[in-house]
Amino acid sequence: MKQEILAHPWFGTWIAVLIAVPLALLVHRVGGLVLKRITRPAPALHSTVLACHAPARLVLPLIALLMVFQAAPEDLRFIGSVRHLNGLLLIAATTWLATRAISGFADGVLAKHPYDVSDNLQARRVLTQTRVLSRTAISIVLVAGGAMMLMTFPGARQVGASLLASAGVIGIVAGLAAKPVFSNLIAGLQIALAQPIRIDDVLVVEGEWGRVEEITGTFVVLKIWDDRRLILPLSYFIEKPFQNWTRHSAQLLGSVFLYLDYGMPLGPLREEAERIVKAAPEWDGRFFNLRVTDATERTMQVRVLCTAATSGLAFDLRCTVREGLIDFVQREYPQFLPKMRFEGEAAQAARAGGLPGQEAAPAR
Repeated sequence: MKQEILAHPWFGTWIAVLIAVPLALLVHRVGGLVLKRITRPAPALHSTVLACHAPARLVLPLIALLMVFQAAPEDLRFIGSVRHLNGLLLIAATTWLATRAISGFADGVLAKHPYDVSDNLQARRVLTQTRVLSRTAISIVLVAGGAMMLMTFPGARQVGASLLASAGVIGIVAGLAAKPVFSNLIAGLQIALAQPIRIDDVLVVEGEWGRVEEITGTFVVLKIWDDRRLILPLSYFIEKPFQNWTRHSAQLLGSVFLYLDYGMPLGPLREEAERIVKAAPEWDGRFFNLRVTDATERTMQVRVLCTAATSGLAFDLRCTVREGLIDFVQREYPQFLPKMRFEGEAAQAARAGGLPGQEAAPAR
């Protein structure tokens, strides 16, 4: 029995396997500890090493097995199938390793730039670029890994050759079918590099006000102020106009408009507006004024400008100023609220300087 085992054609190969696999696991163990210690000062690289720990435990033994099977004699039974299976597993494990490395590096970069702070413009810029580029890279790696696995099968290569023979028609059909996919892919790269929008940006799109909640490889999720979600393709933000209230800064200038009678004195109104704005916790202290910006045949338009640190605070500040000024006018000068005037002929004649003894016509 012992002689038969020693004489088996696979005996030497299996002995090499039993030596190579534990050796690869030992290299993984020692190398992992060394890399963790070396990369600890660099958060992004350290996060990448931690993310690659599990897939590397599979990749290194598969590489060792590949070297063993490649060195095995060509006349071994099933050696071709074993090599093919090992190659497929190695491609799959390497693809997993690459995706984990990309995700780990992205997590490390995001951990270094937290965006849950008051002044998070730079952090949101990094967050948008990192997420969009990492997801695009992962998609490319997955497609490349699947293509490499398919190319290991002779049948797949034959199918590819037959498709190339009719590349003209198929190329047109595939181009038309994949147009939305490629347009969103290119739009994603443009958004990541040019950054017309970022995570947590305040946008006005299709008449809706909301914040950018998520940017994926194909669409953008906009969280509306009333907790609805507006889903838009990436290409929308490249092809159509929209408002971005936080493009360079979260600070905003809010405006409040009031329509009052011409008899309303502006001095007390300006003093009350200044008192309301300065007492509001939402005001950031940068700017405030009150001006009459228009005059119609019935009322004058009074505009109040005031600044706030964010769009949400600007909205609350505008509401506070509007409510305070309306309450002030109702309480102190109710006679100067907007009204419609109708004058009779007697009033018109008196204003025109009619005769003293002339009887006035009844008012209408």
